[in-house]
Amino acid sequence: MSEREAAIDHGGRVRASRSGFGPGWWRSRLLTVSLVAVFIAFGVYIVLSLAAAGEGLVAGIAAVSVVAITFIYLSPRAVPAKYLTPGLVLLIVFQLFIVVFSAWIAFTNYGDGHNGGKQDAIRSLVTTSRTRLPDSQAYPVTILDRDGTIHLLLTDEAGGALIGTAGEPLQVAGGAQFDDSGKAVALQGFETLTFAQIIQRQEDIVDLAIPVSDDVEDGDVRTADGRTAFVFQAALEFDESLDAMVNVQTGEVYANSGEGTFISAAGEELFPGWRVGVGFENFSEIFGSDFLTGPLLRVLVWNFAYAFLAVLLPFSLGTFLALTFNIRELRGRRFYRSAMIIPYMVPAFVVPLIWAGLLNPEFGFVNEVLLRGAVLQWFGDPWLARVGVLLVSLWMAYPFMFLITTGALQSIPDELIEAATIDGAGPWRMFRLIKLPLLLVTVAPLLVASFAYSFNNFSLIFLLTRGGPRSVESNIGATDILITLVYKTAFDSPTRDFGLASAYAILIFVVVGIVSVIGLRRTSRLEQYF
Repeated sequence: MSEREAAIDHGGRVRASRSGFGPGWWRSRLLTVSLVAVFIAFGVYIVLSLAAAGEGLVAGIAAVSVVAITFIYLSPRAVPAKYLTPGLVLLIVFQLFIVVFSAWIAFTNYGDGHNGGKQDAIRSLVTTSRTRLPDSQAYPVTILDRDGTIHLLLTDEAGGALIGTAGEPLQVAGGAQFDDSGKAVALQGFETLTFAQIIQRQEDIVDLAIPVSDDVEDGDVRTADGRTAFVFQAALEFDESLDAMVNVQTGEVYANSGEGTFISAAGEELFPGWRVGVGFENFSEIFGSDFLTGPLLRVLVWNFAYAFLAVLLPFSLGTFLALTFNIRELRGRRFYRSAMIIPYMVPAFVVPLIWAGLLNPEFGFVNEVLLRGAVLQWFGDPWLARVGVLLVSLWMAYPFMFLITTGALQSIPDELIEAATIDGAGPWRMFRLIKLPLLLVTVAPLLVASFAYSFNNFSLIFLLTRGGPRSVESNIGATDILITLVYKTAFDSPTRDFGLASAYAILIFVVVGIVSVIGLRRTSRLEQYF
């Protein structure tokens, strides 16, 4: 065996060859190729599915991604990329894509009445405008199937049989079989569906519309129960030359408004509309003329105040407790330290629900026991509701601050403390000039992260107060922050406006980003000084 293939050490063991082909190389290579083959098969399926759905751009991006990942994991030289790729893919899918998609939505009118494209809106308007013709005969129906396509077999007044399906007008069904009542019940080459099969495919049957003839003005045949069909006619139709919807009964024209709706000369709009770009309209609505006097400014001020106090108060309490239980002469320090982190062990979504019961104005523990029967409307008064939110936030966050400040205090060299004591520094000066600066060097990045978390602490506000108490003028409450305002705008309003909600989300992203950058820069200055 040559030197390039293998070498034997003094113990008789085979060492890895210079070419890299060790004893287990073929096994690992086979496993790698097998996993990559499975990935390629899944990737090809995804690409073909996207292409079939008409998503050419997304399909192209997916195809390039599959090729790139395949090359990375089959190439022996791309070792660093093998470790970076999973994290990079997750970053793109769960972070960058969400940010880019939200940014795109913020510049559209996406929301109730504007969910789909223009063709979807036209189809919906035509479908909803269909009405049953008063003089329509009732056709006895038999549901047939051929190659997975539903057909309706109708019996007309003259006793003849007609058959049709979506996109194919009714035609005479020669050779149809009739029962004793004269109803057409079967046709050669078709399967007659049973009652159980009709129930399984009920939605497809109800949505089926069969043209009466090649002239669309003659209407469609539809059935609602699978037994009897009637002729329906749409009151609206789309005129491509005018780019407008026309009421065929009255002749009224609904022109394209350019804002995702059809509107008549009298100002009547047809809904649903469709999704279009609106530029900075959503941001203009946020920073409108009433911004300085409206409820949004109050929400923004409270959001900053809450995020700041939700960091300051737990940090202050956690630092005080850490200093207290760091005294070596204190007996039972380990027990007290363990007891301090009990609130941290309770799930975060359970704590607000528990405190909602404790702060209940009528039978809550706080009013009945701690305040000796006082009736404080913790969720009815705006300022008391804010105090309640801060109290619960303090209860949830101080154990975390206690843990990190305890660790930071224990990392301070004893020589510094002894030198300060010899120089005559008292406890306050020692804390202010030595311990606190060194603490901030360690925990400042965590304080910045805690501020960002508190700025977007949706679960606490929603589960405890739901943003209330609400004002009479608007849906915005006294404890609402921007993230709860996003939720209310998107899901808890008469007209769900996803475009405006996304604009709020972009505002939150910018604010948190600016505050984080400023905080981290000041943290680096602390490291230079101390």
